[in-house]
Amino acid sequence: MSAFKLKWFPLLLPAAFLLAAGSIWLQRLPAPPDNVYLDTFKTAFLGILLEALPFVLLGSLLSSALRVFVPDETLARWIPRRPLPAILLSCLLGVIFPVCECGMIPLVRRLMHKGMPVYSAITFILAGPILNPVVFGATLTAFRAHPDLAYARMGLALAVSVLVGLVLYAAVKKPPLRLSLARSGGEPHRPEMRGGKAVSVFVHTADEFFEMGKYLIIGCLLTAGIQTFLDQGSLSAIGDRPLLSYLFMMGLAFALSLCSTSDAFVASAFLHTFPEGALLAFVVLGPMLDFKNALMLLSLFKTGFALLLFFLIFALVFTGSVLFSLVL
Repeated sequence: MSAFKLKWFPLLLPAAFLLAAGSIWLQRLPAPPDNVYLDTFKTAFLGILLEALPFVLLGSLLSSALRVFVPDETLARWIPRRPLPAILLSCLLGVIFPVCECGMIPLVRRLMHKGMPVYSAITFILAGPILNPVVFGATLTAFRAHPDLAYARMGLALAVSVLVGLVLYAAVKKPPLRLSLARSGGEPHRPEMRGGKAVSVFVHTADEFFEMGKYLIIGCLLTAGIQTFLDQGSLSAIGDRPLLSYLFMMGLAFALSLCSTSDAFVASAFLHTFPEGALLAFVVLGPMLDFKNALMLLSLFKTGFALLLFFLIFALVFTGSVLFSLVL
């Protein structure tokens, strides 16, 4: 199989998931929607959207402030030389510098070219979008009656990030980047905007907010559609099957590509249908590995390394979520 085909092979997974889910939904669709269906759809959509938007805006603002006021060299200098302290510090950077996954990969690419080891960079990519106070607050708000899910999300994200970093440190010896800095043409020069850094923060905030907002709206539309038009017996049948419920929610997280500050609100809509372990898998896998992130990772890293990374993330999130259910 050629490198081009290998590069696009992982993208068949969300397509297969959507086709399979669509075939089930089409068989269960009720009669053409009337006012009751439309009112239910609008109520579900607006409820999820309005609850999530403030956290998306706050995350965009903090991410933009980090981009404008904190130089990349400052972060790179903080990384220790020893692997375990470097991995742990990379996990904790998200607490100090909350960056959404939408802007994580471009930031980490700059840090890698400035000397950050690959295992630290991947750990930061995985942990940063989840292990920050904005996401923790959003998760607590979404699961008010189940705060254990918020703490479990932080714990599982930390464990998965550390384990992936350690495996990559032990297994990967060759540089996994597709292009070196010289071959890729270096980092583009960004002229300073008129009005100074404060204006730059607001401009970048608007860009990130609208970039993440379109994914949030798509996710809210799909979730509201599932709640309104999908036969509840079908959802209950999936939720009653442990393996199928985990795979369904993980596939949904990959396909929806929601922002980490809003995915918990979508997951909470399935709280009475799916087990808590499946919802935990949804909110941990999505920020670490979704459709848009897979594209960016495949463009940044060599195909073999990216496939290894995808397998590690999926296997560890699935195992950790099942263990969480067993402990409960």
